[in-house]
Order: sequence, then structure tokens, then C-alpha cells
Amino acid sequence: MRLDELKPAPGSHHRRKIVGRGIGSGHGAQSTRGMKGQRSRSGFGGMTGFEGGQMPLIRRVPKRGFRHTAFRDLFGVVNIGDFEKSFAAKASVNPQALKDAGLFKGRAKVKVLGTGDLKKPLTVQAHAFSASAKEKIEKAGGTIEILKS
Repeated sequence: MRLDELKPAPGSHHRRKIVGRGIGSGHGAQSTRGMKGQRSRSGFGGMTGFEGGQMPLIRRVPKRGFRHTAFRDLFGVVNIGDFEKSFAAKASVNPQALKDAGLFKGRAKVKVLGTGDLKKPLTVQAHAFSASAKEKIEKAGGTIEILKS
């Protein structure tokens, strides 16, 4: 088999319905819209979820729960293993320094995670720290500062 021999599976491709092209086409006259009524008129767009006056499904189904997505905090994560390569000893690591080093993008809050090793003492400022990140930074002789939003 070669690329130029590929074909769609039998029955998967359907010819587009062409309407309004004369009575001999089988889709002439009313163009498959029926005789009269709202749906037969030009300009009918239909309302999303409208079921002809029947109670729509979205209103029949019970609603449950509450979503916190509007109130959640979005964190961009950075691993301390990246600090070893990007920062000199006793440097101050803050969100702006992380952006300048290319380790962090966007306007979200910064969370420092403990993946990797850190041997340099650094002053790290972030919005959140994992327990392992705190432990490794302090073990290397560095300090942490938690930023307020």
C-alpha cells in the first residue's frame, strides 16, 4: 500500500445534499423544508435547546453541585532543579527573575516544587511552596519568602 492508493472506508463519505435545483433533482420545490411553518422560512436560525414548546432537556435535567472554577488560584509551577542551572549562589529568585530566565510565563501565581536537587543558597520568593521544596531550599542554606497574591 502507498499513500497515493489510500481511500476512505466504504460508506464513510456521503454526497452533499444539493437542494433547490429543480423538481428533477428530488430536492426541488420546498427544498426538503416542508410546506409551511417557522422552519421553512428563510432566516430561521432556531434557538439553542428549543424543542417546539416541549420543556427543553436542559431544563428537565436536575442541576447538582457547585463549581469552584471561577474562584480557583492558577499556579505556574517551577522545579528547584531549574534554579541550579539558571541562578548563581545567593541570588534572589522572584517571579520577575523567573520570567527573565525563561522558567515561567504568564501572570499566574508561582508555586515552587521540589523536583531536582539544589546545592546553592538562594532567596526564593513565590506564592506557594511544596513541603519538599521548602526542605531542600532550607537544607541548601537558602531562605523562602511567601508572596501575598
